Amino acid sequence: MMAKLKFIRSKYFLEEGEVEQLAQVPSGGNPTVKKSKADDGVFGAPVKRYDGYDKVSGTARYTFDVQFPDMLHARTLRSPHPHAKILSIDTSRAEALPGVEAIIHHGNVPEIPWYGNSRLFDPHLRYVGDEIAVVAAVDERTADEALKLIDVEYEVLPFAVDAEKVLEKGAPVFHESGVLAYNPWIYERGSVLEGFKEAEVIVEETFRTQVAVHNPTEAHISVAKWDGDRLTVWDSTQGIYSVQERISEALRIPASSVQVFCPTMGGGFGSKLEGGKYTVMAALLAQRTGHPVRLGMDRKEMNLVVGNRPNSVQKLRVGAKRDGTLTAMELTAFGTNGAYPGWAGCNFPLIGTYKCPNVKTDMSSVYTNLGRSRPFRAPGRPQGTFAMDSILDDLAAKLEIDPLELRLKNYAEIDQYSNQPYTSKKLREAYLQGAKQFGWTEKWRPAGTDSGPVKRGVGLASQIWSGGGGPPAGVTVKLNVDGSADVIAGSQDLGTGTYTFLSQVVAEGLDIPVENIRVILGDTATGPKCPVSGGSLTAPSLSPAAWDAANQIREVLLDGAAAVWEVDKKRIAYSKGLFTVPEDDTKRATLPEMIDAIGMGTIVRTGYRAKNVEGYTAQSFGVQFAEVEVDTRTGKIRVLKILAAHDIGRTLNRRLLENQFHGGIIQGLSFALMEERIVDEESGRVLSTNLHDYKLPTIKDVPEIEVLIVENDNDTKVNSMSVKGIGEPPIIPTAGAIANAVFNATGVRVKELPMTPDRVLMALLSEV
Repeated sequence: MMAKLKFIRSKYFLEEGEVEQLAQVPSGGNPTVKKSKADDGVFGAPVKRYDGYDKVSGTARYTFDVQFPDMLHARTLRSPHPHAKILSIDTSRAEALPGVEAIIHHGNVPEIPWYGNSRLFDPHLRYVGDEIAVVAAVDERTADEALKLIDVEYEVLPFAVDAEKVLEKGAPVFHESGVLAYNPWIYERGSVLEGFKEAEVIVEETFRTQVAVHNPTEAHISVAKWDGDRLTVWDSTQGIYSVQERISEALRIPASSVQVFCPTMGGGFGSKLEGGKYTVMAALLAQRTGHPVRLGMDRKEMNLVVGNRPNSVQKLRVGAKRDGTLTAMELTAFGTNGAYPGWAGCNFPLIGTYKCPNVKTDMSSVYTNLGRSRPFRAPGRPQGTFAMDSILDDLAAKLEIDPLELRLKNYAEIDQYSNQPYTSKKLREAYLQGAKQFGWTEKWRPAGTDSGPVKRGVGLASQIWSGGGGPPAGVTVKLNVDGSADVIAGSQDLGTGTYTFLSQVVAEGLDIPVENIRVILGDTATGPKCPVSGGSLTAPSLSPAAWDAANQIREVLLDGAAAVWEVDKKRIAYSKGLFTVPEDDTKRATLPEMIDAIGMGTIVRTGYRAKNVEGYTAQSFGVQFAEVEVDTRTGKIRVLKILAAHDIGRTLNRRLLENQFHGGIIQGLSFALMEERIVDEESGRVLSTNLHDYKLPTIKDVPEIEVLIVENDNDTKVNSMSVKGIGEPPIIPTAGAIANAVFNATGVRVKELPMTPDRVLMALLSEV
């Protein structure tokens, strides 16, 4: 019997804010997982990556690999000025170049709205890199030559690239709404005025974090091909349906006329969550020329135009009793939004991580003449956690208590933002188990008490992140006549293992070998709609839907077996692809035999993610412990070890989990010590537009990493699978833990990221 469905208005947190949309869900909810461990070693086991061989052998097909015999290659002319208006554009010399097939710009394409008050090609240019024109030619070299032949006359305008200076009176305004992307977001509970009156100790500090750029391995790229009035797009994206919807809206064509493919991609970290300008531009050129068009970006463009983690300036004030009880926490912060609407918030950690009755945050996003900010792996959390956990350690030092003791003292049992209970929370266990395994008690000592020029210290920081997923998410399972199964979903695997965990969930649900499962992702024409691969949504949204579909098929099989054998369904046993009636040896059938006997050929069912339980907040939790050495003669920080202890619900695949945590921690270390976009304030140009000048860690910089998971496979309030997403959690506390370890080693607080040797030395000298 098909599951009955209904529609609900679903709310869940996605990257930079709360999302509300209509979703189709099963009326009775999803079936829950009744067993903790699979006795066949499939469910939850460290199964090898489904797509591992294809990726290491080079047979995996990325968007970069899509080729057609008559394909044109497109390149983009970008603004050389941080702020200007186009007075005239002349493409005649470029059009005369042999091999050039088409050039589009604001003067010869429809006005397609983009970024709210802007458009696809806007003659008002707001940063170095803004799109002016796109050339399609027979090859990239010809397209690049054509770009040099386009004549543009500009009116160069005043600009500002420093958010602090933008807030000063007289800064140039390049949006009608003013210098703020949004009105300041002010959150308040209790009374910070009264809270600080109650405080016996108050600490105040200002912390700064840098702009970081996504730089995924695979650059942003699209290939567009028209067949009559139907458009097919191959896109490196974290959301095939978001690309489809954006193209449909921009070109004013039905979404059903747009098919988007992304079977394999090479990372995104949040920069590929939406349909990009380049995709629509490729589609326009393909329509105009009648040829498939490929439009990609080089590494310089990747560092200019596709997004970044915004910087932050955070003024923090914290008050507490002498026993460590927090009485008030206050944050005034702003971040660089870039030239177009984005989000630069970093206040969520202060709002909800630690128990405090009196909290106020005032958060602003500031327009600057630079590339737009975008969600970047736990947007706002690494910045906010760095500042919050740093000032907590400063408070602990002033109170002369252990930083771990301070956090346990102010442990929050409920979600202070919504005043709701959590579906589950095992952060306390993570603190205690992680501290024991790390050797916190033996290693920690008061800050700055280590002797010698090379000082060793330890630190910790906490993490919370929404990780429960939600609808809409559908997964179709097709059981074939030979007992194998196809799993089809309108999702995409950005490298995190979606193919693998879906194969495991369905293999467990149907009780067949994982090798008998084929997973089909990345095609809007075949897969039911799923959420974007961001916000740690994928596993907790898709796995319950896949489990639901598999269980529906099992019920069909058992009903069919009961009809074939003319016995009560309850008498039938099914295990490992074999149907039996225990008290009747004559009734035995393999899965293919039963499918044949039932006569349905193939059995197809679609499962949907049920609605989230009302009245509860779903969060993942964690703590990271870091051990460092600081050479006070050079300012160089060497991270020796990071132990991550996290509560992330049920583990679907330990191997994938370890991969995610190692990647996130290394990225967090890079944010703490290396990554920084460098801008020349005189010219408004970004100087670090390659992977030589934009520093990233190598294997020599990676410390010992240990992952401790506080297993919790009984949180059926978060979802039927008890699964929480783990994409974001690993990066959130890393920089804070390293910063606190540096403080513990030296007794000096480094208040700005990245903690480069020069900044460490300046902090040390300021204390002399």
